[in-house]
Amino acid sequence: MTNIQLNFNQGAGRIKPMHAVNNGPVGSRVRQGNSTFAYFEEAGIPYARNHDASFCESYGGEYTVDVHRIFRDFDADPDDPASYDFECTDQCVADTLSTGTQVYYRLGSRIEHGKKVGTFPPKDFTKWAKICEHIIRHYNEGWANGFTYGIAYWEIWNEPDCRNADGSTPCWQGTPAEFVEFFCTAQSYLKEKFPHLKIGGPAFCTLNLTNPEQERFVKLFFNTLRERKIPLDFFSFHRYTNEPHKMRARIADARRLCDEYGYKNAEIHLNEWNYIRSFLGEDWTYSLHAEKGLKGASFTTGCMCVGQDAPLDMLMYYDARPCSMNGMFDTDFYTPLKGYYPFRFFGALYRMGEYVKPSYTEAPIYCVAAKGTRKMGVLLTHFTDDDNAPAEAVTLNMEGVAGKTARIYLLDRDTDAAQVETRTLGDRLTLELPLYAVYYIEIE
Repeated sequence: MTNIQLNFNQGAGRIKPMHAVNNGPVGSRVRQGNSTFAYFEEAGIPYARNHDASFCESYGGEYTVDVHRIFRDFDADPDDPASYDFECTDQCVADTLSTGTQVYYRLGSRIEHGKKVGTFPPKDFTKWAKICEHIIRHYNEGWANGFTYGIAYWEIWNEPDCRNADGSTPCWQGTPAEFVEFFCTAQSYLKEKFPHLKIGGPAFCTLNLTNPEQERFVKLFFNTLRERKIPLDFFSFHRYTNEPHKMRARIADARRLCDEYGYKNAEIHLNEWNYIRSFLGEDWTYSLHAEKGLKGASFTTGCMCVGQDAPLDMLMYYDARPCSMNGMFDTDFYTPLKGYYPFRFFGALYRMGEYVKPSYTEAPIYCVAAKGTRKMGVLLTHFTDDDNAPAEAVTLNMEGVAGKTARIYLLDRDTDAAQVETRTLGDRLTLELPLYAVYYIEIE
């Protein structure tokens, strides 16, 4: 039996955007069906990071988002609008914004497991930063027949530390020292041009400080930024794991590093994550299957609960574009999979606005709650990587709800977030949670 204490008379700060994603809606508004636009709107997805967008034909494929795809000849004049091809990225950005989702723009290149095109160190770091300056001005200041979208978040690069099992590097073809020099040049240049925007990065792959090679890279990064007094608005990193509670240590490391090196006001963004047992062999195949089903949905719910309670400012699921790691939508017809519904549930809590901190022993039960002016909500799931774990009984001991009505919604193998019960509440509610079941309780 797990006992959870919830006092709805006391708020604990704001609900944070734990239901952000990588990449925006796909499909056609003109054809109406076969698109994810309405689902983005329904869930209230707050941000979509556009990393790896150029893999997707629906976004414009090879002409989309990446710096070297917009500015296709590095020897061209960065001040000349004719040097830029914005057409497909314009549509991709506009489609995302049309759903109410804000764009979180990754400046750099998609991951390159095969032929390397965009992951080499730029020939001129300052010129690369100047190109990015014009991309920002196009979307925020109307440059080159552009827009005034006010996109706030601009991330420099992706996974400079990523290394495959064979030793190859799919995201940065230079050395750590070259990357740090590149990042410092771009960060300093762009922050000087746009002091009002949030500019940061570098989307480290794992932040595994027990690995000596990565620890040296991370410390070189922070030491150099501190020595040169370069501002950092947010620090981003990634974490793929098979248990939600394992995210806590990496989030704490990220916050500690920023605080120790003088970046106490820097936001912490975990902007790629999903269920992964391993990236190799049968465990990789198992992971992809799990992401598409109820287990993936339960894992997602647990991670949202952990992120809300941890010193984290944004959590961004990978990935909402049609791909093998998209557990939100069917990749042929764009209809919801089990993994979509945690985003819809958390979106309801996010709209309420005020976090209600649960008191309980975390794992295998995960819980998050919120309250608004009229409604209150509780989201909880039962997750462990042991597929044979028995059901868990959970009692919610709640203050401030007596006499109110609870509508109980269930996500399990047979039910897709349907209302299954209505109760008038006392001060406690007991539920039986089968493994991977997700409950959302709306109280009014």
